[in-house]
Amino acid sequence: MLDLDLVKTAASRIKGIVVNTSFAYAPLLSDISEANIYVKKENLQITGAFKLRGAFNKVASLDSKIREKGIIAASAGNHAQGVAFSAKHFNIHAVIVMPETTPITKINGVSSYGAEVVLAGSNYDEAYAYAKTYAQEKKLAFIHPFEDEEVIAGQGTTALEMLSDQPDLDVIIVPMGGGGLISGVAIAAKAINPNIKIIGVSASGAPALRQSFEQKKAVHSTSVRTIADGIAVRDTSTITLDYMLSNVDEVVGVDDEEIANAILFLLEKQKLVVEGAGSVGVAALLHHKIEGLKGKKVGIVLSGGNIDVTMLSVIIEKGLLKSGRKLKLTVTLVDKPGSLMKLTQLLQGLYANIVHISYDRTSTSLDYGDANVTIDLETKGEFHQEEIRAVLLDNGYLSKKIK
Repeated sequence: MLDLDLVKTAASRIKGIVVNTSFAYAPLLSDISEANIYVKKENLQITGAFKLRGAFNKVASLDSKIREKGIIAASAGNHAQGVAFSAKHFNIHAVIVMPETTPITKINGVSSYGAEVVLAGSNYDEAYAYAKTYAQEKKLAFIHPFEDEEVIAGQGTTALEMLSDQPDLDVIIVPMGGGGLISGVAIAAKAINPNIKIIGVSASGAPALRQSFEQKKAVHSTSVRTIADGIAVRDTSTITLDYMLSNVDEVVGVDDEEIANAILFLLEKQKLVVEGAGSVGVAALLHHKIEGLKGKKVGIVLSGGNIDVTMLSVIIEKGLLKSGRKLKLTVTLVDKPGSLMKLTQLLQGLYANIVHISYDRTSTSLDYGDANVTIDLETKGEFHQEEIRAVLLDNGYLSKKIK
């Protein structure tokens, strides 16, 4: 059984390779929650996520003869990079099986460490099945992302570092997907301080592990859908579930809207780029999913920062719209010289900055002689937006807000 000694052994293996990331006080989160909040910045880890800890520990623990035959893993993200990095360090061959739908940026990220990338299947589960068969055929050591004690022990080193920096933590909040990170953290933390509370946070679109914990038996999902792709695990591991039932105190869920809010908060207020999976703990805090934190000393694991740039841009755009800092309007006006100039002069007088504008006179919904102007504006909040709409209406413009 996995215990503190195995986690300490993992810590000695990864020392000097894996970064002891900053565990820093977060004043704004502390004010919001009325607690003392510290964030463990695994988004700044080598390869951009905590997964390197478990992957490196597992590869380092292998018998040299087994290791020299090569290793294989199935992953579309952080585990893949952790295994590839570890293989490069030990100068061994690594095969990473990734779904055929994997973005080219992730494929290139893995390839940059010298690993061989094999694309197979339309999703992780199909890629995993292919990788298991390939491993048997080629006699390669399979590195599982969470169903492995050496991997879990490596992830548990996160807790050792947190408690070394802040020994009197009352609570640790941990993202959970497959359960490797929360199992390792909980085992290590509880062994050091049995009174510490461990809380897991899952994405509502990938609820299997949370439901399994609540029902105290393995429950699987038919599908998963969440922007937190790092914890989008469909099936529950009985191995990690058993560790959780023995060591974890509570689990909660957050939806994609709440996760997106947390990503934007961390970017804007904490100056940290954190992926969806890494943001769920902060999402739970911001949206008051966890009770009893007032006055407590709380550590939150920001598990990774490998967010797709396109997804990040969508989150930023939607966040600006929701917070009243951006307004999209469609205005109907008479299609004649000077009409557009009059509209823009009105907006100028209201100190609304136009960042994008399009002009349509051919829509079948328009009367002859009219045109629709779609405008993106930078605004100063809801009150400013209401003022803009009121002035447009007073000047005879029909407008509608685009959501």
